[in-house]
Amino acid sequence: MAGKSLTLSGLAPAAAIILALLLLSPEICTGHDYRDALKKSILFFEGQRSGKLPPDQRLKWRRDSGLRDGSSAGVDLTGGYYDAGDNVKFGFPMAFTTTMMSWSVIDFGKTMGPELENAVKAIKWGTDYLLKATAIPSVVFVQVGDAYSDHNCWERPEDMDTLRTVYKVDKDHPGSEVAGETAAALAAASIVFAKRDPAYSKRLLDRAARVFAFANKYRGAYSDSLRQAVCPFYCNFNGYEDELLWGAAWLHKASKKRVYRLYIVKNKEILRAGDTIYEFGWDNKHAGINVLISKMVLMGKADYFQSFKQNADEFICSLLPGISHPQVEYSLGGLLVKSGGSNMQHVTSLSFLLLTYSNYLSHAKKVVPCGQFTASPALLRQVAKRQVDYILGDNPMKMSYMVGYGSRFPQRIHHRGSSVPSVVDHPARIGCKEGSRYFLSPNPNPNLLIGAVVGGPNVTDDFPDSRPYFQLTEPTTYINAPLLGLLSYFSAHA
Repeated sequence: MAGKSLTLSGLAPAAAIILALLLLSPEICTGHDYRDALKKSILFFEGQRSGKLPPDQRLKWRRDSGLRDGSSAGVDLTGGYYDAGDNVKFGFPMAFTTTMMSWSVIDFGKTMGPELENAVKAIKWGTDYLLKATAIPSVVFVQVGDAYSDHNCWERPEDMDTLRTVYKVDKDHPGSEVAGETAAALAAASIVFAKRDPAYSKRLLDRAARVFAFANKYRGAYSDSLRQAVCPFYCNFNGYEDELLWGAAWLHKASKKRVYRLYIVKNKEILRAGDTIYEFGWDNKHAGINVLISKMVLMGKADYFQSFKQNADEFICSLLPGISHPQVEYSLGGLLVKSGGSNMQHVTSLSFLLLTYSNYLSHAKKVVPCGQFTASPALLRQVAKRQVDYILGDNPMKMSYMVGYGSRFPQRIHHRGSSVPSVVDHPARIGCKEGSRYFLSPNPNPNLLIGAVVGGPNVTDDFPDSRPYFQLTEPTTYINAPLLGLLSYFSAHA
């Protein structure tokens, strides 16, 4: 080491990463109850349910809502999930949420213990709705609720009187990204139910194939077809090509059919498989595609997919602290930070891919080449675990960003149902504008949305526990979905 400086930008990258991990871990806890956090992260989805609630509903402050959803279009679109702190059902993030919950169960279900049943129930609540939304051939119902009308009110879902407009994509108004993601969700879930309920699994897979064929044949972006309804809320900024590859990848994994393998090989250039490989979330699937497909390469079964593994390796290297990379930065407290709002969505999704890829590498006895050094599976797991621990309380604020976990957690989350008195405590209706006083109140939310992970702090590590800061205090389903897999793994390998 003589003549070399051990700095984060120095000439010893492997050592720099180890040093970075130490520097990014100033608030080390003696240990976390990952099993408890897993239980709560799944319970959160019960608080996001729309429709007729089942007898085994555990979050008792919620009641039935949206019971006439779809009626204006002559269809039944009851059920599903509200995406975040509002009362709109957005199909694009709901489908991605379902895909990620399914992937969590597929890869990490064996360590979920008694929570596996609850995780599967959460997936089925999503897939039952997606089956309704795709019941008509060459049509996908992609949204229920006028977002502008909804966001103009602060009211609990049980009192909703805002416009429940129904939006769809079809042959004349294509939406390949939302249809492609829906196909991915149905296909991934079919794997979850393959042994639990073979008939339901077959129904999911058959529907996935049909929806994917529609997405592929009638290409176009729903952000163009339905721009006024879906933008800027879940506008697709990344194009629909990645969702077609993503849908094909999950259909190939679920069906093992050669046609989907050939589709991926034939279309990987046309559909820009090598573009924006550093991103993963509800809008951009590229990093997820590469990691998912790389498993076959690492198993020695698919050399024709080698380019996907190269992309996955490059993506993984970009996430490692201590390597200067324009796609990601780390806060002084150790939080992975990417541009845009609701940073925890990036933290959980990217950490999930780190952990998943580390497992694939371990089974293949491989490492990731990152320039002058190699990254071991153990290192990837350490980076992912550091992010999970940050969420659970190992951070400069010394607070958990999961509601109900730990002794200190967000009390004033940006969430209508949580912040307005429940029907149990206040049976009388609370109207659209009547709820504003609860939004503006300095008091903690009366209803704990157990397990909700908020958008969280940014590069400063600061967190204002205040509803108006929605990018920081609003929970979403797609923040929690990847966390199921992470918490399951670390509950068994802490």
